[in-house]
Amino acid sequence: MSDLERAAAALADGDLVVYPTETVYGLGANAVDADAVERVFAAKGRDRDEPVSLGVPSVERATEYVDPTERGLAFMREFLPGPVTVVVRRREVVPDILTAGREKVGVRVPDHDLALELFEAADVPVTATSANRSGTGSVREVSELSADVRDRAAAVLDGGRTGGAESTVVDVEAGVVHRRGAMAAEIEAWLTDGTDAD
Repeated sequence: MSDLERAAAALADGDLVVYPTETVYGLGANAVDADAVERVFAAKGRDRDEPVSLGVPSVERATEYVDPTERGLAFMREFLPGPVTVVVRRREVVPDILTAGREKVGVRVPDHDLALELFEAADVPVTATSANRSGTGSVREVSELSADVRDRAAAVLDGGRTGGAESTVVDVEAGVVHRRGAMAAEIEAWLTDGTDAD
């Protein structure tokens, strides 16, 4: 069994996996399994009031878990895959623990082959949150993983050093950039130009 297959099987079993993206290393679990998501919060020491995003291999797959407007979908098709987290209205299948009870959830489609292969192989949405203890720096290579996170992960996929800049978090409908990161200027320009889905 390859490392990728082992990691995909771990996700299916409700276990945690560390995986690379184009920005930083992520801590993955089945995003629609509330118990698995709870393990992510525990591993990170993360406040349960802070939502976690979900990762999928394509915009089309995202629509199984979120219900974007036409404008939101146009934005997603423009910028994903890419270093962007798009905040979209969730569907009922997404558990409250992932969104901290909010009606929207962040969606990631990383521009990273290994991450996308993992998401495809797992066949479930995967939590997209940095693989570090809350309050500590993001992890850009496997050697930087804390013992806490490494020990709780059933599999670690080593994709070498990642790009570093965190994703930009944007709510297209509200026209709000919650966190400026990679491609922030392009995203703000798209929002300002009033681009629509026609």
